[in-house]
Amino acid sequence: MESLSNKKKVLEQKPLSFMERMYLPAIVKGMGITISHLFKKEATIRYPEVEREFSTNFRGMHSLKRDENGKERCTACGLCALSCPAEAITMIAAERKPEEKDLYREEKYAATYEINMLRCIFCGLCEEACPKEAIYLDGPIVPADYLRKDFIYGKDKLVEAPLEMKK
Repeated sequence: MESLSNKKKVLEQKPLSFMERMYLPAIVKGMGITISHLFKKEATIRYPEVEREFSTNFRGMHSLKRDENGKERCTACGLCALSCPAEAITMIAAERKPEEKDLYREEKYAATYEINMLRCIFCGLCEEACPKEAIYLDGPIVPADYLRKDFIYGKDKLVEAPLEMKK
């Protein structure tokens, strides 16, 4: 079948020289590249011994913050759960009892607050959506584990320790 434009491109292949037929230049060039990699700086970081420096906008594990009086900032408004594209955050709100006045800022608080770290994509939208600045992604790297249930973090792992009161 002929082409419609009747334009043909004639390719001429020149014969290979003896050295090119022996593939010697290609082998020497490949060995040169391989040997040059021996003298370059290592690209890997030996993790347990040497820790990598993270950028200032690194998003690590979640943490629920407390205010200056040691009370939990989270008021269970649910905006973090609504803004999460992976639907990794679940919470159940409860009313504060009179004896819990020193624990929570508002009348409503999160009785259970869970984040599924396997679903979380560390986008930071929960941090931006929180009106009380209660949740931050400022923790370390999420540690590895063997069981899926161990990646569901509750308030026991997320709430930061209370501040010591100065007397």
